Amino acid sequence: MNMSLDIAWKSLNKKKEELCGDTVEIIKTEDSDILLLSDGMGSGVKANILSTLTTKIMGTMLKNGSSIEECVTTIAKTLPVCKTRQVAYSTFSILQIYKNGEASLIEYDNPGGILIRDGRHKDVPFTVREIEGKIIREYHFTVCCGDYYILMSDGVVHAGVGKACRFGWPRDEVVRYAERYCSYGISSSRLMSILSNRCNKLYDGEPGDDTTVITIKVTASKTVNLFTGPPVKKADDKRAMEEFFQTPGYKIVCGGTSANIASRYLKKPIKTSLMYYDPDIPPTAEIEGVDLVTEGVLTLNRAAQMLNSYNAGKVDDDFFHRLYGGDGAARVGKILIEDCTHLNLFVGKAINETYQAANLPFDLSIRQRLVEQLVNECRKMGKTVTVKYY
Repeated sequence: MNMSLDIAWKSLNKKKEELCGDTVEIIKTEDSDILLLSDGMGSGVKANILSTLTTKIMGTMLKNGSSIEECVTTIAKTLPVCKTRQVAYSTFSILQIYKNGEASLIEYDNPGGILIRDGRHKDVPFTVREIEGKIIREYHFTVCCGDYYILMSDGVVHAGVGKACRFGWPRDEVVRYAERYCSYGISSSRLMSILSNRCNKLYDGEPGDDTTVITIKVTASKTVNLFTGPPVKKADDKRAMEEFFQTPGYKIVCGGTSANIASRYLKKPIKTSLMYYDPDIPPTAEIEGVDLVTEGVLTLNRAAQMLNSYNAGKVDDDFFHRLYGGDGAARVGKILIEDCTHLNLFVGKAINETYQAANLPFDLSIRQRLVEQLVNECRKMGKTVTVKYY
């Protein structure tokens, strides 16, 4: 299947706690993607240790082909038992989606996962079994392009207890709230932000429990190709352009010299714009045959900052207002966050002619660091990234 997963998640720490008691782990194997959410008992350091151990142990075992029974048994025997509650380890949800579209969801004591298809909630049958005294829910189903899946810790359904909502935010109300937005086909990151921000609002900005939302949208694979920086040898310009344009996917060119190279290769003029959407980011341009043409270092630096903020969980309405802006950096950031599953970077390592002509000092490592930041931030988001240097 030409299918990929758009995955986003965010955790809200319980008020006055520096560490979150929920842990999320995303594991990619050759034939599947595995998402784990664990909620450690209590809060703070102890809960964080319990949930981290749970996801690390189970993730490693599942990646190596162990069964759910083996994973649960190992967790029960490894983690300490609460003397008061006589409860071992932490709760967990495990969603595994295979490349062929088959999927399984295993849950222990977390709120039930939510599937939204065609804008409506869809019930998925499950079986119940007992492993090491723990009641496990197990679902098996087939995914479809456009599906949304929501996994959450119990901080979501407890949101607002004693404050905005006397009895919290029940799962069926979460479902109705999510349906409203999924019907518009929004991105996974936008849905995650909407749900997480709603929880925070219900808690009046002071979560009474660790609260984690994971959203997954099943999409078609989307490849983005980004070219920046002139090759060291001018003779390699043509080779770089051939490889860039022959690779299927969305085409972005960043940098004035890079745009000139693309313009010469395509034999198409550069149409510059004087429209400033942001006074700190130079305007974009147009070349027939290229989807987006932007300035180089300033644009890539701002885009990398946006990706870093996203991965740090700093996503609120203001963040998405900036992300949906018209400047080149916002457009690059939005594409990489919401419309990219595979990123191919084509990077020239020559010193930019513009800096040389102006006799300005230009540290080549600036561009190199920006490329490395883009690679690291995109991989944190689960994107597949390749880099080719010239």
